Amino acid sequence: MKSIGIFYGSNTGTTADVAKRIGKALGVADGDIHDVEKTAPSVVGAYDLLVLGTSTWGNGDLQDDWEDFVAGLSAMSLPGKQIALFGCGDETMSDTFCSGVGELYDKIKGTGAEFIGKFDTIGYNFEHSDAVGDDGVAIGLLLDEVNHPDLTDPRIAAWAATLK
Repeated sequence: MKSIGIFYGSNTGTTADVAKRIGKALGVADGDIHDVEKTAPSVVGAYDLLVLGTSTWGNGDLQDDWEDFVAGLSAMSLPGKQIALFGCGDETMSDTFCSGVGELYDKIKGTGAEFIGKFDTIGYNFEHSDAVGDDGVAIGLLLDEVNHPDLTDPRIAAWAATLK
């Protein structure tokens, strides 16, 4: 069985709450769920699967707490590890919905880790996201707790099943 570490950055508590819900769906102990503001990047070495989550701020920016953590993470060589991304956003920010997830991906794609956990965006209505490819599939789980909280738990369950 893979050892799983969940790492998140959260301003309002929404992404922290979602990280805990994902942890429950994956059977991850609370001690393996980490706030990146209070965690050294070296902690990722203990895990086979890194589940990384961010909210999106401003003009599609990565959540602020990720700045130092992602700088350390992006400098690492992570072959043999898997990374799954998730993010919280608001689809009414139609041209930047969950783009922080795309920014996080761009910063760490050179680490040699394998990215898993792509997910569809069916049920949302937005113009653009840096986290979504031309095929309409997101590079990770995108959630909107503002406009579609009813979709969160079913999406988490479906996504978590693909990661196990």
